[in-house]
Amino acid sequence: MENLGVNNILIVESQNDKFFIEALLEYMELSIKIDEPICNIDEFECLNGMNNLEFKLNSLKTKIVKKGIEKVGIILDSDNDGIKKREQFIIQTIQNVFGEFDENLFKIYVMNVDGYGELENVLKYIAKNSVYADCLEEWNKCLGKNKLNQKQFIKLWIQFYQRYDCCSKKEQKQADKKCNNEISLKKIDCWDFDNENLDELKQFLIELGK
Repeated sequence: MENLGVNNILIVESQNDKFFIEALLEYMELSIKIDEPICNIDEFECLNGMNNLEFKLNSLKTKIVKKGIEKVGIILDSDNDGIKKREQFIIQTIQNVFGEFDENLFKIYVMNVDGYGELENVLKYIAKNSVYADCLEEWNKCLGKNKLNQKQFIKLWIQFYQRYDCCSKKEQKQADKKCNNEISLKKIDCWDFDNENLDELKQFLIELGK
């Protein structure tokens, strides 16, 4: 792996984002330090992740000067806000902490599919051979008025895909250890890291690594 951007760091929203970016960087043969995620997440959603960005940036102020950090990359999910609104939020938060937005120091990328969504939307988009997971569509329809909403469904879809489409029957017996994000995202056969939907993210990482 080429060691680029030794004085650059990357802030991501969750542990799962960290696993995904680490897997993508490994695939691209790039090396960028990924700082601890700005929040801890449970199985379904990141709690108060947006608000924690300001605390994270405050904790970095001294480090940026002392360690000579040249670039700080920030990746957050678009969710339902859209790319522009999320970018405005990040820039405003940076201004709250540093007094101004230095575009040479701070680099921003908003995770999305067609302008909206989060990491799980991206993962579903780049998944390969989802024979088992795709059957969940009919199951969710069967629930009628009790069916899962889109966000819940996609998170379940990803978990199902990782366990039944990406893991062997032997691995499924230790699903918590063998079929989680940290492990499954390193399985190249499961994810299309050459998908065009990742082109802008890849370019962002390349620029951050310079």
